[in-house]
Amino acid sequence: MRRILIIGAGGAGKSTLAGTLGQKLGIPVYHLDSLFWKPNWTPLPREQWKITVQKLLKKEEWILDGNFGSTLDMRIEAADTIIFLDYSSVRCLYGVVKRRIQYHGKTRPDMGKGCPEKLDWEFLKWIAGYKKNKSPEIISKLSKLENKQVLHFHTPAEAYEFLKEL
Repeated sequence: MRRILIIGAGGAGKSTLAGTLGQKLGIPVYHLDSLFWKPNWTPLPREQWKITVQKLLKKEEWILDGNFGSTLDMRIEAADTIIFLDYSSVRCLYGVVKRRIQYHGKTRPDMGKGCPEKLDWEFLKWIAGYKKNKSPEIISKLSKLENKQVLHFHTPAEAYEFLKEL
C-alpha cells in the first residue's frame, strides 16, 4: 500500500481515514477538495484540475481522498489500493450535518482556503442518492480490477478494524 485512493459519499469520513492512514503508514495525504476548490468555492478549471491530478499520480507514494468523477478512472488506474467507504445514506448525512456544526463559519483543514463550511440542498440530495445512484457503478468498476487491493467497507466499524490491524 503505497498509492491509496479513498472514495465514498460526502460525510463518510474519507478525509479522516486518509489522515489516520497517512500517519500510520508515513505516506503523504492529498485532500482533493483542498486542491480543487479555490476561495469562495471557486472550482479549478477542468483542464487545470486534470493536470493537477496527473502530477499527483506521478508521485511515488500518496493517499488521495475524494470523489471527482472526471478523474476517477485515472486515479483508480494509478492506485495500488482502493478503499471504498460504502456507508448508508443516513450515516453519511449525519456526517455532513455534524461537520457543518463543528466547522460553522470556518474552513475545515481538508478544504481549500477561503471555503467556509456550508451545506446546501443539492449536496444533501447528492449524498442521499449516492448509495442508489453512484455505489452500483463504483462497485461494478472495482469488481473488474485486477492486481489492485480493493477494500470495500460498509460501516465505519469495518474501517476502524482495518486500521487497528495495520
